[in-house]
Parts: sequence; structure tokens; C-alpha cells
Amino acid sequence: MTSTTTLLHPYTKTTDVLVIGSGIAGLSIALKLAQNHRVLVLAKSAVHEGSTSYAQGGIAAVLDPFDSIDAHIRDTEVAGAGLCDEKAVAVVATHAAEEILQLVQFGVNFTTEGANAQNFPYHLTKEGGHSHRRVIHVADHTGLSVAQALINQVQQHPNIELLPEHMSIDLILNRKRNRCMGAYVLNKTENQVYALTASFTVLATGGASKAYLYTSNPDTSTGDGIAMAWRAGCRVANLEFNQFHPTCLYHPKDRSFLITEAVRGEGGILRLPNGTPFMRDYDPRADLAPRDIVARAIDQEMKKHGIDCVYLDISHKPAKFIKQHFPTIYERCKKVGIDMTKECIPVVPAAHYTCGGVITNLEGKTDLEGLYAIGETACTGLHGANRLASNSLAEGLVFAKLAHQSIEKSFSALAEHTFEAKPWDTSGITDPKEKIMVSHDWDEVRRVMWDYVGIVRTNRRLKRALKRIRTLQNEINEYYHQHTLSSDLLELRNLTMVAELMVLCAQKRKESRGLHYNLDYPQTAKQARSTILKPSKKPPISRKVKTHPR
Repeated sequence: MTSTTTLLHPYTKTTDVLVIGSGIAGLSIALKLAQNHRVLVLAKSAVHEGSTSYAQGGIAAVLDPFDSIDAHIRDTEVAGAGLCDEKAVAVVATHAAEEILQLVQFGVNFTTEGANAQNFPYHLTKEGGHSHRRVIHVADHTGLSVAQALINQVQQHPNIELLPEHMSIDLILNRKRNRCMGAYVLNKTENQVYALTASFTVLATGGASKAYLYTSNPDTSTGDGIAMAWRAGCRVANLEFNQFHPTCLYHPKDRSFLITEAVRGEGGILRLPNGTPFMRDYDPRADLAPRDIVARAIDQEMKKHGIDCVYLDISHKPAKFIKQHFPTIYERCKKVGIDMTKECIPVVPAAHYTCGGVITNLEGKTDLEGLYAIGETACTGLHGANRLASNSLAEGLVFAKLAHQSIEKSFSALAEHTFEAKPWDTSGITDPKEKIMVSHDWDEVRRVMWDYVGIVRTNRRLKRALKRIRTLQNEINEYYHQHTLSSDLLELRNLTMVAELMVLCAQKRKESRGLHYNLDYPQTAKQARSTILKPSKKPPISRKVKTHPR
């Protein structure tokens, strides 16, 4: 494999495009850009360790001839509670199918057993909020299979360099030109900071559901891209809309395992401990209602009855059907003593998806020249106030395509210039004598968010959350500027910042809509408006940040 970067000096590299994130969005755009350019892809942990690999259900697209793009658009907008951007919805619904066919060429073996669309060889399932079967999947491990296929392609490409265990710190900026020129990055293996400069930078770092105590997301979901873009002066929007997946396994030995929406799509029923189904009391679509409605219903039933969980029952289906369609879930439940072919699965809601993020246009462009954001990091307008099931992987694929097209055009218009990064400031720092502050604050911010900024909110809870989060921020920033860096500290810094942005967005919304439900404003406003936050001031051109002296 030929090198895709130019080494300027021991701690600076330059490349054509820097992609931060190794999920479906980041790897997809890297493969497209690598046809003509050198691409450097960063993964802050192992390459496969991101939300994409944990996505079970599938990818939503119009693949059945009896389905229609208009129906997919309508379902997305209904789920989004009136806040979706019509153009964003239309572009994803229109282009998702062709990007899925590209995945087939990459070797993704989508499930064929039980194919139910005319002249289409793959099985399509139906999930909450969808009016048709349009979710293509690989059994119940779609994300993992897609991620592995993309990783295989990336590892073989001569124009792509893949760097695992590299944690981004902050973007490198040229304020005079309002341009992003790359990022400062911590090499976790060497404990060394590198300046990685690039003509274009793509944020594909995922969401921030790790801000909550209970989440279906991996440890990598700490809002890094959102926090870095905000510090660089980019606007963010709609961060009050945090999607709680209704059904995560409730078990002391396995508290973060997701039970895919497809279980309900194939006939699963939510029940109380006494066996009574309850979703019909909340929505005529019952167990196939959108996620915001189902999550609030479960939360309400748990509080009303004083119970720790509810139960998801698909045991009325044949055992062979369950094992074929949900092999991963079957084996995971079996490990903790639950046979889902004979008994119900105990489930609770958990933080799952960040519907807001860095504001972009339909090409993935942010407020900074040279900086793009795609996937869960971005706020494209697709999801509105609540994401429709299985639209996330589709968004990552489609906006990778759109951003790629935009970057290609921008390369042709890019003037010749050099990208210079100022030296990394390491003066006056010390190794921490103890790390209890980081672990304590990490736990506290997540508990504050779970208790006060959860499925149901009040003005008083939000005010209390903001006060405590800002106190934590002061402690963290002081620690950050005095001590050597670690990935835990960087993630805590980002997570606390995004938590504050979530609370600020929630406070600005004087209504209840979609995923945001405030007991002090229970009604939905007649006109839907996005919540937009703009940084009050731009950071200085050179920021003093600390790491190991070199």
C-alpha cells in the first residue's frame, strides 16, 4: 500500500482529505474520494468500534415496486413531527436504493430468506412508523456486516490510510479565511499529538448518546465532532431531540444490548408483567408506532405501575422463524438465561440516537470553508423531531455521496496554498497525580442528563441540569489546561460541552414535539421551527492545549 500522507516533520502530516470517523458515513465517503485523492481516515478506537457495527435492524429504502418514494417521504415526515426538511427527506428517499446496490457490490450479503418483493431477491422487513416493508437487512446484524464490508474495501485501497486509536482534539483553523485546515490528533498508542492538515476535513464521528447513563451506543458515542465544530464557530441545531430506543435488554448482566425494532415489525408485542398489552392505549398503530411514542408509553407504564421494565413478546411466532430472523438477539438472550422462543424479553428505553447536530446544507457543508459533517454528527433536516427507524444508515450513505460530489467540485476551484499548523503548546503541564476527577465527572454528567434531561422534562429539571453541567465544565477545563491529555479526558470535555448544548436547545423549545416532551409546555406549537444555537464568540486563531511535551 502506498502512503497517502506527506510527512512534514515528526509530528505533522498532510493529506488531501482528512476523514474523522470510521462508521458507514466516514468509510463510504473515503472510498468515493480515494478514486482521485489521498485520504486519511481516523478511528479513535478499533476501526469497527462505532455505532454502525451495533445497528441491528437494517437500511430503509424504496426497493419494493409496490412501495414508493412518496410513501417513504411521508412516513419520514410523520415520524419527524413536522420538523423535517422536505428537500433532505426527498434526497435520501430518492438515492438510498442505489447506494444499497453499491453495498451489494462490496460483498454485503443481505438476507434473501423469505424475500417478499416482486423481482427483488432480498427480504424486506417492516419497522415502526413505516407504511411498507422497505428495510433491507442482514438478519439482525446489518450494521456489523456493512461495516466489515466497507473496512475490507478501505484496507485494500492504495489511496487510503487508516489510523485506528487516534483521538481528535480540535480543528486547525485559519480564521482570516474562515477555513478548516485539518485537526490536532492524539495518537493514543504513542501518547503523542499530531497536526494533521488537509485541503478538506470531514466530520463523521457519530452522535452523543453516551451523554446518558443508559444507552444502546458504544463508548465511542461522545459527540466529538459536534463539540469540535462548536468550538470552531459552527452552528448546531435541534440537539434537544435525543431518541431513546424503546427496547433495550433489561438484565443485570447485559444492560446496553439493543433489541431491534424489527422484532416488533415481525409481530412482537409489548406487555406489562401480568401479560397485558398496552400500546393500543397510546396509539392506533400499537407496537408499530414511531419510537418517540413507544418510548414515552413504556416510560409512563413503568412510572404508573412502579415496575423496572416491560416485556417484549414474540414467542407466539415459530421458533425456527425467530432463530432465522434474529440469531444475534436469540443467542445474546440465551446467554443470560432468556429463551425468546418461549418467554418474553425484559426491556427498557435507552438513549440511542442524536437527531440534531452540526448544521449542514444538502452537500454536507458546515459554516466553515473546507469542513463537512455527515452521518449522525450532522443536522441535515432529515430526522426532524424524531428519526424514522432505519433511516440513519441510509442518511450516512446518501450524504457521503452528496458530500463527495461537493468536495470534488471544490477541489477544482481550490487555489494553491500551503496548510500550516502552529506548534502544539505543552508549556506548564504536568501528569495528573490522580484520575478520580475524570471518572467522577464522567459519571456525574451522565446521571444528570438521565435524571433531568430524559424522556420527560420540566423547566425546573433543565435549569438544575444546566447549573450542574456548567460547574462540571469549569472543573474539566481547568484540569484540561493543566494536565497531559488522555482519551478519557478529551471525551469528557466533548461530552460535557454537548450536554450543555442539549440543555440549551431544550430550554429554547417552548412546546412538546417529537422526542422533546416538557410537562410545562405539553402542547405542540402550530408552526414547527428548528432550534438553532450560534457560538457567542469565535475562539482565537491559536488555542493553547496541553499534551505530553515532545
